[in-house]
Amino acid sequence: MLIVIPNVLSGEALQQARALLRDAPWGDGRATAGDQSAQVKNNQQLPQDHEVTAALRQLVLEGLSRSLVFFSAALPKRIFPPLFNHYGGRANAFGNHIDSAVRTITFGEAMGQQVRTDLSGTLFLNDPADYDGGELVIEGLPGQPRIKLPAGDLVLYSATTVHRVEP
Repeated sequence: MLIVIPNVLSGEALQQARALLRDAPWGDGRATAGDQSAQVKNNQQLPQDHEVTAALRQLVLEGLSRSLVFFSAALPKRIFPPLFNHYGGRANAFGNHIDSAVRTITFGEAMGQQVRTDLSGTLFLNDPADYDGGELVIEGLPGQPRIKLPAGDLVLYSATTVHRVEP
């Protein structure tokens, strides 16, 4: 399964997201990785309980809520709170991995609740011409496409597929 959903974030929402990210408090991405993923995860991630993350999460969830394609394709019972990753400098890749099948919410009122994650999504916040590398590669797809979408677009794929983010 591979579904591209255009314009999850509007131009205005992207501007808001980029403004929030300018002074974002990035930390080691391995903090949210399981034992296997931590061995290949080399990126930065926003803390899940930070106010910047909460504001970004709201933008993304509002964008998803307006997408009929997302709801038709995903049929979500619940949506795990989005994680925000940054690739650059020495923290520039995430090797082959499979996303966790069950994730635990680690903040807020839902803290401790577990969510089964059958689908994963990658939302691009920058246009492809603005950075080198960073392609999402999903193993097992014909031609093994290197996915790098316009800002605001999301790709939805099975969480059980082996995938990576290229340096």
